[in-house]
Order: sequence, then structure tokens, then C-alpha cells
Amino acid sequence: MRGVSVAALAAAGVASTAPMAVAQAFSFSSIEVRGTNRVDPATVTGFLAIPRGQAVSAGELNAGYQRVVGSGLFESVEIAPQGNTLVVTVQEYPTVNRIAFEGNERLDDAELRELIGSVANRVYNPSRAEEDARAIADAYEVRGRLAASVTPRIIRRGDSSVDLVFEIAEGRVVEIERLSFVGNRDYSDRRLRRALATKQAGFLRTFIGSDTFIADRVALDRQLLTDFYRSRGYIDFRIDDVTSEFSRERNAFFVQFNVTEGNSWDFGRITASSDIPGINAADYAAVAKIDAGQTYSPRAIDNAITRMENLATERGLNFIRATPVIERDPRNLRLNVNFVIERGPRVFVERIDIEGNQTTLDRVVRRQFRVVEGDPFNPREIRAAAERIRALGYFADVQAEGREGSSPSQVVVDVNVEEQPTGSLTLGGSFSSDSGLGVNIGFQERNFLGRGQTVGVNLSGGTDTRNYSFSFTEPYLFGRDLSGTFSAFYQTSDLDEASYSTDIAGFSTAVAFPVSELGRLQLRYRLAQEEIEVNDETSPIIQLDAGEEIVSSVGATYSYDNRRSGLEPQNEIVLRFSADVAGLGGDVEYLKGTVFAGYQRAILNEEVNVRAVFEGGAVGNVFGETATRVTDRFFLSSRQLRGFEPLGVGPRDLNNNDEDDPLGGNYFAVARFEADFPLGLPEEYGIRGGAFLDVGSVWGLGYTGPAGSEVDDDFALRSSIGVSLFWDTPLGPLRFNFAEALQAEDFDETRTFNVTLSTQF
Repeated sequence: MRGVSVAALAAAGVASTAPMAVAQAFSFSSIEVRGTNRVDPATVTGFLAIPRGQAVSAGELNAGYQRVVGSGLFESVEIAPQGNTLVVTVQEYPTVNRIAFEGNERLDDAELRELIGSVANRVYNPSRAEEDARAIADAYEVRGRLAASVTPRIIRRGDSSVDLVFEIAEGRVVEIERLSFVGNRDYSDRRLRRALATKQAGFLRTFIGSDTFIADRVALDRQLLTDFYRSRGYIDFRIDDVTSEFSRERNAFFVQFNVTEGNSWDFGRITASSDIPGINAADYAAVAKIDAGQTYSPRAIDNAITRMENLATERGLNFIRATPVIERDPRNLRLNVNFVIERGPRVFVERIDIEGNQTTLDRVVRRQFRVVEGDPFNPREIRAAAERIRALGYFADVQAEGREGSSPSQVVVDVNVEEQPTGSLTLGGSFSSDSGLGVNIGFQERNFLGRGQTVGVNLSGGTDTRNYSFSFTEPYLFGRDLSGTFSAFYQTSDLDEASYSTDIAGFSTAVAFPVSELGRLQLRYRLAQEEIEVNDETSPIIQLDAGEEIVSSVGATYSYDNRRSGLEPQNEIVLRFSADVAGLGGDVEYLKGTVFAGYQRAILNEEVNVRAVFEGGAVGNVFGETATRVTDRFFLSSRQLRGFEPLGVGPRDLNNNDEDDPLGGNYFAVARFEADFPLGLPEEYGIRGGAFLDVGSVWGLGYTGPAGSEVDDDFALRSSIGVSLFWDTPLGPLRFNFAEALQAEDFDETRTFNVTLSTQF
């Protein structure tokens, strides 16, 4: 900024007015403003605030000059007394002609424009440009490029305009070279790394984004690590310090967590007490559902409190609070918990205010609250509602807090959400040893029109199959925890393992609702047209099923999943029981039932996971003597029984021109036992080993063909043993199985190697 000093002003005053001793006072009859184009001269004189015809000191004149400079409207300001006239010469900031970015590759121009506040065809503001440069640098830092630098430059044009150019040096990604722990005794570094959001860099560092160093992620990792230990009974666990150091080359970070584990505690005596007349404390202790000897977990305490407070509400008692009082038994490492049932303050919910939801409707957020305006205020329920809102997956951040309302007995609940994209488009390919090469195109929107509904379209095809489907799900039918789903589908198959093909088109509807804390029931209806196409080489048993049939069926599935509670992270249990009845209309009649039971436990300090899975099913025609069709019977895939080809086990027509068509069975049973474990490789590689033992069979036919047919549909146990390689790739978890059949029939088709997507249950 060009200007004039107070001393110069004083000297000018001396030359024209008085002796030096009184040269600090000025008086101007007029103020002349020069150089303005867009800015009104009156605006400049307003910032000066120099009264005309009155004496002003040099200090006051300098203060006026600083006010003009501080307005941010001018690139330069100069004031000069000329007799009784104060001349103010300004140079306005130019107009921004265009905004450009140079040197950016990782972030495109469209992303960068959303970060800045500078706008073309507006007056250039250097402070704003510097803030924009910092915002761009911060965006690169979030992506792990801590060395990124951004410099704003202006290129002057001849028409009082400039081009604003942000020169960007992106720098290299700063990765986590080593993620280590000090003070951990019970859990290895390998296991603790799996609990964190941050990962170590490995040979897949080109694809893995979670191995880049992001300072804000450390806070999340601290919470995740604390939750990991607390959920396993380590009540005294603490993180003493987290250190982050640059490597000598300044291209990598070394992050170290210094922790104190303490001991793992179990629950001891669980009791309840109350001084409130009419309350039977034993009833409240009974709903705690915490067993002595169970590993301590804060979630178990929270769930017990919720059950107790719900019990009080069901009995018409409001403002009842269950406060846990914990007593330590250090000799046995047990925590005795007494829940004190007491009256809380009489505070009501005045209203629930929701902000930040630009697309999502208020009711989608509001229905996650178990309270409405006028209900008793319960801080625990507000926190639980915030967790449910986060679990929707619609928001990047959710904050729910209570503040005093119109009176001390009223609370306003403020809910602030930050929306995030909820749609996904899938374009990809796949490979499976069972189905060969395939392509997949899919679209899913999990928050359709901001209503919380899910809409999905999927088109997929492989060497032998084609699948096209559309689905729509309303998670809250009639404003209740009742999900409704409609889907339409079209499927074709022409399997290499059989000499027939199928063509199925139809739709299904279903509703699902909770029946217990961990149990859920689904009721469904399905209507489909199923066509079986055969040829001269197809087995005579299957030729009886040729043609088109209408299948109308109703069914139900009960599922139990203790993973929903998160109380026992080391023990996971999943149960499913399904039953379907066809014959209520349509051409096909059958009764089909299936059962699934899965159990997983983490052992050896959670380094090794052991799993046991049982599946079974039966189908039959209970309405008449008609045999079941091939499309209604059971087949085993190579995922269910490793070591065998898909459709390679079970009754088979051996007299059918060497086609050996698989016929399926009315019954099946499979048991799988397996373990996965580390191989000593760096865990950031995502590679683990495994071993398994599978046993099972498919058997039983209502019709075994004409006289002379060679079909064995008796029960015959098959088994296999093998090893697996698990690889958690950026494209999805893959599993490579190497199996050897131990027991097999002569007509079974075996397979020693297959590749599948890895799933636990």
C-alpha cells in the first residue's frame, strides 16, 4: 500500500500554517477523492471520517488512512494534504476475469472450484485468495499429501481485470510405513492393527487409501482402540500417547500407540435396589440379562439400563432412572453391579429440531427417536437415537444434543446432520471357478428422494447364467419398524453340468419385523413362471418336468443374529429357519424347509477364528403323489461342499448317453468346520491362511426313472479336507481353496481348486 507517514503530514502542515511547535494540527475545507471507478467517492470519505473545517491531529489523519486501507476495497491508498484540500488517491482492486488451476492431477478443476470462495467477475480479494489456497491445501492433506503447496497468482490484463491462477504442487502421498504399539501384552500388534481405521502401507499401497497419514483419523483410531479393549473387559485401559514421526525422506510416517492395557474383568453379582415405594427391585434385576462370569462390556450395561427404564415406562412410571453402581472385586477380577432404581428430574422434551438435511426428509431422521414432543427427556435415549441415525448410512456426521427450552423443565433436542452420497453405480467383472467370467452392472440408491427408501437395479451375466432384477424397499411401513420389499426378476441358466436349461421370471413381496432383541421374522410371497427346456439327451427323469409352470408360494424366515448387539465380539451366532409352501394357486405344489446355523469364535487372543456351519433342508409334495421337480430340489455348490464340482454331488442319471445329468435331491445336509489364521506376512497385505473339513450329502428322489434306470438316491456321506488362502483385495475379499475329496461316490465329480468371494456365514 502506498501512503504517507504522519511525519510527512506534519512537515506539510508546518510549511503552510504555523511554526514547528504547533505543526500537528490540520484543517481541511474539502476532500478530493481520485481514482475511483466502481466505488462511490462518498464511501471513501465515509471511511476517512475527517470532519471538514475542524482541526484534526496527524494521528487522527493516519487513523482515517488506516480505515480506508482496512476496507479491503483498494489495492493502494495515498493521502496528501494540499493546502486546505486533502487529496485521497486510490487504486481499486481489479475484477477477476477467470479462475484457473495449474499442476493439479489428483483433484480435478470441478472439485477444486467447490472449495474456494473466489468468484469470476467479482472484485479480486487477496485475503480471500489466500484462504482459498489454504482450503485447497487442506483438501490435499486429507488425502495424505501433507507436502502439497498452493500459491495464488494474478495475471494482469489491460482492462483492469486479472486472471486468478492457483499454482499447485501436489507432492507425494505420505503413507503409514509402520503402525506399532507399546505396552500391549494380551493382544499382538497384528490384532490391534485390524481394529484401527488406519492401515500400514504394503505392496497394495497404490490401491489402498486407508494407509495414507491423515491427522484427523488418529482421533478415530484412539476411539476404536479404546472401544476394542473396553468391549473385552479392560476397564482400566488407556492410551497414554500417540506419536507420529516423519521418516528421514519425509515421505512416510511412523505412528506409535503407547497404551496401558490393565486386566480383563468379568461381571460378578448383578443386583438392583430402590427406595421408591411400590417398585420390586427383583423385577428390574431380572431384565438385566447379564450373567455372572460374563466378560464386562459397557454395551451390556447400557442395554440393561435401557431394559430397566423401558420396564418402568411399561408400568406407567416416568422419570425413572437406573444408575449402575460398580464395586470391584480385585481378587477375582470381577465387577459387582448394583442398579439403583431412582427418580430422575422431571424434564420433558419440548421439541426436536433437525438441521443440515438438505435432501433427507425430517421424518426419516425423526423416526429414529423413541421419544416425541411431550415425552420425558432421557439423555440415554437421545444418544441411542444418534447412533441409530448414524447407522442409516445417509450422513457423514450426526450430532444430537439437548439444551434448555422455554423453561428449566423443558429440553430442546438439536440434531445436526451432514449428508453424504447414498447412491452407487457398479460396473465390473467377476470370475468364479463355478460360473466362469461374468459382468455386472448395478445401481442402488439407499435414500431414494430423501425418504429412506432403497431402490436397486442389477444386471449380471456369466458364462452359464443371466440375472436381471429390480427391488424397492420401504424400511418403515405405516410409520413402524416394519420393512416392506418388492422385487421383480428374470433369470436364465444353461449349465455346462446339465443338458437342460431354465428360464424364470416373476416377482416377490416381503415384510420383515423384529420379534425379539436379536430375532427378526420375514413373511413373503412369490409368484413366478418357470420354464424347463430339455433335449433328446436330457435324462427321462428331468424330461417329465419340461414345460412352463406357474409357481405361487408363501414363506417365512426367522433369523437370530447376536452380532446385532455387539455384546460378544469373540462369539458370533447366526440362526435361520425358513419354510415355503407352494400350491396356493399356480401349478406346482410342495413344502420346503431349510435350516442354517453358524458359529464363530476368536481364540488365541483373537489371532485365530474357528467356525462351524450346519445347513440342511427337505422338500416334498405333501398335497399329492406328484414327485418334486428338478428346479425345486436341492443341489450343492462348491461353496457348500468344497472338493466337488458344482452340482457334482447327489443322485445322477448314469444311463443317459454319457450326459450323467445331476438330478438334485429332496434332502440335503452339510457341515463345515474351518479356521483362518495369520501366516506371518505383514497384515497390510491382507493375506491369511485357513484349513477346513467339509461333510455332507444330497439324497432322495420321488421318482428314479423307468425300469432299468441306474439312479442311486440313497444317503451317502461325502467329505473333503483342504487348505485356503484368504486375500482381502481392493476389489473384494477372495478365497482360494485347495481341496481333496476323502469320501466320494464313483459318479461324483470332484474338484481340487476353486476361487470364490470370501464370506463368514
